[in-house]
Formats: sequence, C-alpha cells, structure tokens
Amino acid sequence: MSDDLILSVVMGSRAYGLQTDASDTDRRGVFAAPTAAFWRLDKPATHRDGPLPEQFSWEVERFCVLALEANPTVLECLWSPVVELITPAGRRLRDLRGAFVSAKAHSSFAGYADAQFRRLDPAAPKWKQAMHMIRLLMSGLHLVRHGEPLVDVGRHRERLLAIKRGEVPWAEVDAWRAALSAELATTPSVLPAAPDRERVEEFLIGVRKENL
Repeated sequence: MSDDLILSVVMGSRAYGLQTDASDTDRRGVFAAPTAAFWRLDKPATHRDGPLPEQFSWEVERFCVLALEANPTVLECLWSPVVELITPAGRRLRDLRGAFVSAKAHSSFAGYADAQFRRLDPAAPKWKQAMHMIRLLMSGLHLVRHGEPLVDVGRHRERLLAIKRGEVPWAEVDAWRAALSAELATTPSVLPAAPDRERVEEFLIGVRKENL
C-alpha cells in the first residue's frame, strides 16, 4: 500500500457478494497528495493505477468532486463492506458519505445502466456486462429508497451469476432491466435535492492543512 493512501477498499465481485474461485481482488482507494505540490505549475495526478494488481485510486479532491456528482463507482466505494486500510482522514471521509448523496443519483445510476444497455448486443450479449447492468440498477434503487447504495447483492447472487454464465434468456434479462428502470424512475426519493458541498469542502480543506 502507498504511504499517502487515506482509504483503500475492496470493490468488484468480492464486495458485491458475487465472487467465485476465479475472481480477482479489485481495490479502490483515495490518496492525499502533499499540499505544496499544488503550488507548482504541474499539478499532482488526479488518479493512478497500482501498485497492486487491479488497484485504482483517486486523489482526494477528484474523489470528492466525482462523489458530489453522484458517480456510481465512486459513491459505492464509500459503502464497501471490505475496508483494507483507513486513516483518521479516511474515517472522516467515510463518516461524511451521507453528505455526497443527492437526487442526482436518480439520473446518474439510471444513466450508467442505460449506457451499458446500449452497448449490449441482444444477439450476442456480453453476459458479465449484463449482470453488472442489473446490479447497478439494484444499487441505485436502494440508494433512492434508503439513502445508501446496495453494494452487497448477495441475496440475488444465484440469479445474477446465472446471467453472468449466460443461463438466463436475453428476453428475461431485458424484462428485469426494464422493470428495475421503471421502478427507479418512479420511486419517491429520500435523497436531498443537492449534496452538502459545504461539509465536503470543510473536510477537503482539513486534509490539505494536514498535508502542508
């Protein structure tokens, strides 16, 4: 693990409750660049791969911006059930996760799922992609109903893995997608109209001060 990481979690199938013996371990993290590095013309990287296989991390400011925009991948990191590393700053970030959620999630989760759907060929679907499309709609629906995404979908494990294996007819997958999409579009949301940018900015300023 890198010294500047403030949070590292496991995502992918091992967080979703969909792992098999062949599953990789997908890690997602948040790092804090030294504050003085932002004083230069060349700014720190906003994200990076590694150093471990299947590991990807965002610089804390970029992470916050994406989370405020209700990016599904980033939001779900804040609710991962598998936390491998967390510093005091990372714990403050996790504790702040409710400040990031907003009604934007309605369109962002639906939009990401729809983009996946449009890339699928009904005549020869990529079944793993189809499975994750359904999972994403489940997560978004849970978010607008309960205020947090549904990361662990283990109770739907068998049906979702059957899709991944190509054992579910496309028509059935598409009907499930359409039903979830309609439900997501019409479900009354418990989410606030806008995220709490003030609290997020206060957190970010605190991290920058700590890294002077």
